[in-house]
Amino acid sequence: MNDMVDCEIRQSLDRISFQMRRDYDESLRELNIYVGQDNLLSRLWVGDGVTQMQLCEHLKCEPPTITNMVKSLEQNGFIYRKRDEHDARVMRIYLTDKGKELQKPVEFKWKQQQEKLLHSILPEERLILGELMKRMERNLF
Repeated sequence: MNDMVDCEIRQSLDRISFQMRRDYDESLRELNIYVGQDNLLSRLWVGDGVTQMQLCEHLKCEPPTITNMVKSLEQNGFIYRKRDEHDARVMRIYLTDKGKELQKPVEFKWKQQQEKLLHSILPEERLILGELMKRMERNLF
């Protein structure tokens, strides 16, 4: 295809990604969390008591990144760490009540961001867009 069109698509994806992350980060700051921490919390909302290594695998992040997120979330009172009952070398991560209370507000922020992004796109166009995005993702992985 035309190199100019391909370049415009890439640039558009870059701008969309940048602006979405910026807007989303600003909205999450209202809840005293940052982009990425919402994904860690969402894993814990499914079931807490996981290890940092399990979080690394789930979020596809390096251990130092997870360590920093865990420290920050713990300092803000959203999670706590506790030694495993069967293996004292293992620390497990649990939600506090404050962390559990974040689920609905964070999910609302996700929905707001999605609605903003897809506002003027018709349902049938969304299906096509979704399929194209899946193909692009497969191309990268």
